Amino acid sequence: MARFSAVLDACVLVPIAQADTLLSLADAGLYRPLWSERILEETIRALETIHPDMKESGAARHRAAVMNEAFDDACVEGWEELLSAISLPDENDRHVVAAAIQGRADLIVTANLKDFPTEVLGRFNLEAQHPDEFFVNQLDLDPAEVMRSLQVQASATRNPALTVADILASLERCDAWRFAEAARAQTWRLESSQVGGGGVAGGVAPLSSADR
Repeated sequence: MARFSAVLDACVLVPIAQADTLLSLADAGLYRPLWSERILEETIRALETIHPDMKESGAARHRAAVMNEAFDDACVEGWEELLSAISLPDENDRHVVAAAIQGRADLIVTANLKDFPTEVLGRFNLEAQHPDEFFVNQLDLDPAEVMRSLQVQASATRNPALTVADILASLERCDAWRFAEAARAQTWRLESSQVGGGGVAGGVAPLSSADR
């Protein structure tokens, strides 16, 4: 059973290597991921803007659909009526907090910490964490399972096939440098790890480029 639940903001689901790592950790049962249809729509729009080919192929929308299928209890509904009780620097971010409240999340994983003031989240018993901090905390809690999760993530990649080192390099470019550094010190755990193929949650396979 997952230790806690976390709402994943759209900004952390856009860099594919980062999103795949978040989903891999969830698939390993380290936490329960949460989002809303609005968060997924924001993710889709961002991916299609950055990578027009994902719009033409429908890959971004398909990816969101597979995420919902793989984590069938992740999508929070009924958050809309909570918006009026939330005040943030950017009102367009209120839906993220509303989803966290409605989904009874413990925290919000976001790269935009300034948009989620501690004093506001504290009123709802929430906190915001940068992906780097979130990853480091997971590594501290269960280093063996986190490293195994990274190996599973790497083994699911094709064209090109990626190594754990490749994934960590991509995460470093996503500003998760503290985690990348800490995880490199744990790669000795992979030498005795026997990991088969597969994909994140049995279906959310990484895209071809870890830098997406």
